[in-house]
Amino acid sequence: MPRLPDLEAWAIFAKVAETGSFAKAAADLGVSQPTISKAITRLETRLKTSLFHRTSRRMSLTASGQASLERAARILAEGEAVEAEISEQSKSLRGPIRIAAPMSFGISHLAPAVPAFMAEHPEVTLDLHFSDELIDVVAQGFDIALRISSLPDSSLLARRLCTVRLLLVGSPEYFERHGRPSHPRELAQHRALRYVHSRLGEAWRFVHARRGEFAQVVPTAMRVNNAEGLAPALRAGLGLALQPEFLAWEDLQSGALQTCMDDWQVPSIALHIVTPPGRARPARVQALIDFLAAHFALAPWAREPQA
Repeated sequence: MPRLPDLEAWAIFAKVAETGSFAKAAADLGVSQPTISKAITRLETRLKTSLFHRTSRRMSLTASGQASLERAARILAEGEAVEAEISEQSKSLRGPIRIAAPMSFGISHLAPAVPAFMAEHPEVTLDLHFSDELIDVVAQGFDIALRISSLPDSSLLARRLCTVRLLLVGSPEYFERHGRPSHPRELAQHRALRYVHSRLGEAWRFVHARRGEFAQVVPTAMRVNNAEGLAPALRAGLGLALQPEFLAWEDLQSGALQTCMDDWQVPSIALHIVTPPGRARPARVQALIDFLAAHFALAPWAREPQA
């Protein structure tokens, strides 16, 4: 009868590889250093190969250790995840969650949403970080991040919540003074109010159902590093902007802003929740993800996710 795999030793191996030393692994796992040493020895004896190169000054993985690391790390992560999930299911959710979000969206939409979650889970503490800079979720230790873009391929795990339209908007006064463009080429005679972190660049690209694609460079009147900062200039009639619907929808409802060139579409972006890869996700984090997904699905500016 085949022996069961030594799952404890594989988990310890993954922690030693992660920390780079027996002492640090022992401290992280709350066990003695001899326990760590014996587990690695058991594995190497069983496998008849070395997993680490050891010198008096440093430790590094052998080829066999490197080949084993990914699956061993999954054993450790899955073990931590199942224990955390069962533990948290047996009691109220508790502990910290670090969240990153774009500045305007975070203040206008995320911050108003989280009090309901906090009231439901009073032992969970939230650490919210708002910035329009691209946050390194892994390096900066965030549990989740909200991203509003056409998400590039990455190692992050992403959940697409909804599609967000980009709308070409201006004030009624602007259109009275400068005319209402009906084709992208006419934008060369208009003034652009730009969000500097947008991936659109100097040329705004539009798609028409029958006429295809058309890109047009629009003279710039103003640039900001926070898209919400364009709103006063837009309302004052100082230019046109491509604004996400979650920022413009209230001004569109009140009539302070109007859309134009509605038959020319700008490629949509989407709201995503991203999480670090290969990390055990505590139940409290999953609960927040599910809460935000349900909340933003009901937002008046949210569109059904596109495949």
